[in-house]
Amino acid sequence: MPYVITQACVDVMDKSCMEECPADCIYEGDRMLYIQPDECVECGRCEPVCPQISIFHHEDLPEDSKQFERINAEFFTLGTEPLGSPGGARKVGKAGHDHPEVGA
Repeated sequence: MPYVITQACVDVMDKSCMEECPADCIYEGDRMLYIQPDECVECGRCEPVCPQISIFHHEDLPEDSKQFERINAEFFTLGTEPLGSPGGARKVGKAGHDHPEVGA
């Protein structure tokens, strides 16, 4: 897992990171954005543009946000039709669900 989006994104979703991402690996849930770990090229362009400071490299995750590494990865395996690794967020659009821990 290269970069991780954390709690500060919930119900805010500025989307600056989506515009900046050259790999198009940031997907939109109902309440939060998620980085597809297999599609992220670890360029780091998303991190400095996030005004909520919700994106961290997995090695720099604050202790109280460690669960978001798992939440970002699991998001792509959940839902009635799991997203998996579709190869780009633009062609998928809004996912229509969140990870259960974010949705709660």
